[in-house]
Amino acid sequence: MTAPDAGEVFLTAEDGGRIAVSVLCPLEHGGDERPVVVLAHGWGGGRRIWSLVTDRLLRGGFPVVAYDLRGHGASTVGSLGVTAEAMTADLATVLSYAGDAPIVVGHSGGGFAALARAAGSGPDAGPAGLVLVASAAHDQDTPEKEAAMMEAPLFSWALRRPALGRLLLGQMTGTALDSRLREVNRQVFAGTAPTVRAACFRSSRGMDLRAAQASVRVPVAVLAGEKDKVIRPELGRELAAALPDATFTLLPGAGHVLPLESPDAVVAAVLRVHGASAGRSRSDGAVKRTGSR
Repeated sequence: MTAPDAGEVFLTAEDGGRIAVSVLCPLEHGGDERPVVVLAHGWGGGRRIWSLVTDRLLRGGFPVVAYDLRGHGASTVGSLGVTAEAMTADLATVLSYAGDAPIVVGHSGGGFAALARAAGSGPDAGPAGLVLVASAAHDQDTPEKEAAMMEAPLFSWALRRPALGRLLLGQMTGTALDSRLREVNRQVFAGTAPTVRAACFRSSRGMDLRAAQASVRVPVAVLAGEKDKVIRPELGRELAAALPDATFTLLPGAGHVLPLESPDAVVAAVLRVHGASAGRSRSDGAVKRTGSR
């Protein structure tokens, strides 16, 4: 479970696009070697949205690989454009760079990619575990009126005005999030190209990963905000119930932007998944040594 060297790199996507990646290594390590945690943000987001989670993971001894989804932050769109398939392929590229058996934490649309990638991995490939944050496996058919709003000039103009932008995005978060973190959310969302925001929301139309869920044979933690108005929390509960090895946690009062609203809960979920994955590895090792079935 060796992490890549710390630093900023660009990976080349399958279609020639550039994927901007940050690799951060903890300054201190505990008694056990901890796996790399790959962070995949949601649509309209960026690596910055994980800052509170990243700090806690590093202090907990986890190396972190965070990247910008295509068209977000410093990553380019690539020749295939912003599609669900392209974003899943980008995650596969990042996982290959991150090394053996990382834990993937996917927020919202990043969770769609994480689930699709895990479902498409063979038994000896892919992540060691998943944390799906405010995410779902289906029912993400955004109406064209809402998708078009994401690239409307007036909406983009309003997002660039701090007070007005925070008001517009207020329904994304629960009531407990302070104004400074609401401003972080606004800055990141406003900094994403309007055409990319719109393409993201169109990309999930018809998405239905429910049939593939049974093939996800790694530990999964699903988190949902009680007040999430972007992805209904019941979809997270359904997702966890359908996965072979998953837990579901409903976070009271929280909205959709859980990396900023509930970073401790996200890190606690990583620890649970790590413990379950490590326990499974030890059990598999004992079976191999004894020849038991």
